[in-house]
Parts: sequence; structure tokens; C-alpha cells
Amino acid sequence: MNESGQGAGGAAGSKRKDARRNQQTLLDAAAAVFVASGVEAPVRDIAAKAGVGMGTIYRHFPTRADLIIAVYRHQVDACAEAGPALLATSPTPHAALERWVELFVDFLVTKHGLAAAMQADSTGFETLHAYFLDRLLPVCTELLDAASAAGEIRSDLSAYQLMRGVGNLCVGAESDPRYDARRLVTLLIAGLRQPR
Repeated sequence: MNESGQGAGGAAGSKRKDARRNQQTLLDAAAAVFVASGVEAPVRDIAAKAGVGMGTIYRHFPTRADLIIAVYRHQVDACAEAGPALLATSPTPHAALERWVELFVDFLVTKHGLAAAMQADSTGFETLHAYFLDRLLPVCTELLDAASAAGEIRSDLSAYQLMRGVGNLCVGAESDPRYDARRLVTLLIAGLRQPR
């Protein structure tokens, strides 16, 4: 036991929790910077947003590709975990679907530039894409099924079709200030409504 009354295992567990929390803060900051400035944003901007030194980032993520991949997985996980939570807390399944699609669009904006950053590693990119599908298709399916069962939306659209459509609407949005992908995605989701 140490002087604080905690066993060594308790102190180690607390340090691991702190390290995980710090890494989550760093990934959230990196995602926000990537959304605002793209994946080529300076590491110092990410460090400033996270409130850490640049050495901390490099200790966790030795290369930019490591950081981008970690942000990608972090965003996929956050989007996957949000679906059930939104279903449980939203006034309607359609409202949960709308909010989840907004999060999905945020994720898509974050991942712009991932392909370029991973050009040399096609196997790694394929692994990430499989992870993306494995984690997000079931969540989107659950949201669509709930909204359909509630009679709020049409039932003839699969999760893959919706996610692909939203993705296609987001392509190129970052390079054309006249194009508002979010507005078009909102119209797409509104168009799923079941005619009354």
C-alpha cells in the first residue's frame, strides 16, 4: 500500500484511466482541428486545442498517419455509440436519425484527406473501411428500422444506401464554399418522411 491508502494496482488503474482520458481529449481536439483546417493542420494547433505540449502528441502518435488513423477510429466509435444513446433520448426515432446523420456528416468531414495521408498503405485503408462498415452499418440500420417501425419514414431504404448517399453529398464540400452539403443532407433526411 502507498501512503494514500491505495494499492499499487489502484494507482496504476487510475493512471491508465487518466492516460485514456488524456488520449480522448487529444483525439477530440485533433478531430475539431481537422474539421476546421483539414488533416494537414499543424500539430501545434492540435496541441494548443488539447492544452498539451507537442511532445505529448508525438509520444502518443509518432507520425501524422498514426494520428489521423486514431482520429478516424475514435470518430467511428463515437458515431457508433451515439446511435443507441440518441434513440433512447430523442423525442422520436426520426429525430434520433436526423441527429445521428449530423454526427455522421461531421465524421465524413473529418475523414477528408485520410486517403491521401494513407496512399502508401492500401491494406491499412481497407482495414479502416471494413471497421467503418462493421461499426456504423448496424447502428444506421437500427435507427432506420426504429423510424420505419414508428411510421415516420419510408421503409425501402437500406443503411448502406443512406450512408453512401450522405457520403456522396459530402464529397468536395470542403473545396467549394458555394456548396452546402449539410443543407442537402438535411433535405435528404426530410425526404425520407412517410407521406401523411
